[in-house]
Amino acid sequence: MRAVWQRVSEAWVEINDEIVGHIGKGALVLLGVESGDNDTDAAFIAEKCVNLRVFDDKDGRLNLSLADIGGGLLLVSQFTLCADCRKGRRPSFVKAADPDNANRLYKLVADTIRAKGIKVKTGRFQVYMKVHLVNDGPVTLLLDSRKGS
Repeated sequence: MRAVWQRVSEAWVEINDEIVGHIGKGALVLLGVESGDNDTDAAFIAEKCVNLRVFDDKDGRLNLSLADIGGGLLLVSQFTLCADCRKGRRPSFVKAADPDNANRLYKLVADTIRAKGIKVKTGRFQVYMKVHLVNDGPVTLLLDSRKGS
């Protein structure tokens, strides 16, 4: 499972000119589910999303987590994160999980984060979305459950 975690001042998802998910200060997480990913991968990503210490403390150091600041999290499914771009010019998406399992794991990540006390908003699975964000820092991290990052 791959995720792009971005610290934001604000983020929202728009579908057909309707805002379906909006957060203030917190994190926007783009999530790609790969073939072979399972509940353990979902738990790893959820824990990292909540507990990474990448928000400023009173001294301006990156010492606080999303949980510490009471921030929100906007979770957006993005299968293109599973692309293999090593050969040719067209990305291969053969590593992406089948839609049923990907959606189940996407929902599991959201539910696991909610269970940790974080306000979670989401996009919609397999729908064209416009994702808006005000990147804060910028602080952008790549997470991969298979690499243990």
